[in-house]
Amino acid sequence: MPPLSLYIHIPWCIQKCPYCDFNSHAIKSDTPESAYITALLNDLAVDIQRYNITRPINSIFIGGGTPSLFSPESIDRLLRGIEQQLVLKESLEITLEANPGTFESHKFAEFRALGINRLSIGIQSFNNSLLRKLGRVHSAQEAIHAAEIAHQSGFDNFNLDLMFGLPGARPDSSKIDIETAISLKPTHVSFYQLTLEPNTFFYKFPPKLPDDETIFSTQKQCQKLLADQGYLQYEVSAYSKQGLQCLHNVNYWQFGDYLGIGAGAHGKISQALPQQIIRSFKAKSPEQYLRGSHQNGGADVISVTDLPLEFIMNHLRLKQGFTLEAYQAVTGLAAATLEPALSACVTQSLLIRQNNHYYCSEHGWNFLDNILEKFIPENGN
Repeated sequence: MPPLSLYIHIPWCIQKCPYCDFNSHAIKSDTPESAYITALLNDLAVDIQRYNITRPINSIFIGGGTPSLFSPESIDRLLRGIEQQLVLKESLEITLEANPGTFESHKFAEFRALGINRLSIGIQSFNNSLLRKLGRVHSAQEAIHAAEIAHQSGFDNFNLDLMFGLPGARPDSSKIDIETAISLKPTHVSFYQLTLEPNTFFYKFPPKLPDDETIFSTQKQCQKLLADQGYLQYEVSAYSKQGLQCLHNVNYWQFGDYLGIGAGAHGKISQALPQQIIRSFKAKSPEQYLRGSHQNGGADVISVTDLPLEFIMNHLRLKQGFTLEAYQAVTGLAAATLEPALSACVTQSLLIRQNNHYYCSEHGWNFLDNILEKFIPENGN
């Protein structure tokens, strides 16, 4: 069976950002922090029994929302409860998403003492004007200070989240953001384009964004800056120092398994290959989730005909691509089920084949959607 991870969703944040389509809700003074931790641990117990989980956990990712709004005492109770229910690998990576506001960053040392060994800090920009347009509640100085506190707190592995293609951005805005990020010496940088997602304020009231040519030029310029400083692109929007990729996210892209607990969390569990690979989902409403986490949600079996597309859609986000052996191992399908789409992509120079290893060409990397279209079952594959 594939490696197994655990994703935990804490859905509250200080306020909802206008671009955010995640399951997040503005925190209130009476947010039921203790009851939510209880619900998470009950949810986990139900999933362990439902899917007969005996495999060890390779990584834990606590996302949101803004999990760093919760108290260290609550996070400690959560982690100790997980330890009692699951086998955890000694080399376990535990990531906590955090905002750089002063209220959150002063807890970093306590989070590190609990065993959390990786932070992902949502910066988005070091430009105060752009931060205001994005609806962020922190300042550029707070963002810089948060990275400094992460170092001081003993986090030798942390990520800074940045966005490009922002409304009102100057041509050099992202360059300055990347240079500032590099100066703070994170081990990992997430650098992704702002997109206007349905069910967001920006989608309903679209801001004026830079033109496509400017966005593409910005991306290329910043990618070179990162590469020159030893940040290797290993995924569509992820760059890391050598050997310091986010293990949790890599497991997603390698079509690994993960339990998902919390309001709106998703999971993927392989019980039998290829006919019993399951995607689970939990109730999105925190109130509904708290009323009965094990009852509110559901699961769907991934059809065997959809597996080739599911695998390709994930693996080709990674620069390293995939091998046919990996495809067979995590899907249980024969390599021939990727044909004729796989050969067509090689013939059209969208994919490169080298020693039975397939990965995107530079051209294919820029036209990933064209590759994926070839693996859609309706296309006859």
